[in-house]
Amino acid sequence: MICAGIDAGSRTLKVALIAPPSTKIVGSAVRDQGVDQQALAVEVLEALLSERGLTRSDVAAIGATGYGRRLIRGAGITVTEVTCQAWGVRACVPGARTILDIGGQDSKLVRLKADGSVADFVMNDRCAAGTGRFLEVLAMRLGVPLAGLGALSGQSARPAAISSVCVVFAETEIVGLLASGASPGDIVAGVQASIASRVAAMATGNLPEPICFTGGGALVPGMRGALEAVIGLPVTVAPDPQLTCALGAAILASRRQEPAGQRNAP
Repeated sequence: MICAGIDAGSRTLKVALIAPPSTKIVGSAVRDQGVDQQALAVEVLEALLSERGLTRSDVAAIGATGYGRRLIRGAGITVTEVTCQAWGVRACVPGARTILDIGGQDSKLVRLKADGSVADFVMNDRCAAGTGRFLEVLAMRLGVPLAGLGALSGQSARPAAISSVCVVFAETEIVGLLASGASPGDIVAGVQASIASRVAAMATGNLPEPICFTGGGALVPGMRGALEAVIGLPVTVAPDPQLTCALGAAILASRRQEPAGQRNAP
């Protein structure tokens, strides 16, 4: 039996396949979002299945999450990103108690109970200055790929102060810093520190450990260190951090296939 999780996010669409009862990802893909999320989801899912000699008839259940989850026809269950993150993170980082998620258009801070269920969460979806979009804008302005930002931040001797709270004004601030002779490395380090500070500002109390870092922002070298510097606690990057939400959706879809008495999860 194969179960699929589809995370129709704001910037990318992610698909994860599992073969229950295992929660290990056996197939996955990440694609940039398009206009027709349903068509893209079908294309990606069928390509993943074909690579493994499978067809849609081999898929027992599909779970959908993300901003576009209600646009994914054929999903037997639609679940919020926060719930799916909780399930996906606890599957790959057992014992995690806090999730810091930096996505393309929002960031989240999720606290988990000891049993893995959601205790509370805070989301920033109003300002791109605390999201992965800020990193994308920075990379485009500097003319480097996202993966190249880490090497630049590692060269920083004095991170630049980024004071703007809006990514549009922050881009103008970056232009001014470059014109004044600030090094790209100092600017990258300053932007990463700024994003980390905005994410940490969502916390209104203690952050229980272990702390798990997810989302596309976790793939950018230097962001984990920036978060640790701000919150003063160790942070673990989840395996395949972009896929934890899709993994959670797949797990929850698989549970729909279980007899009620076997549902022992968090």
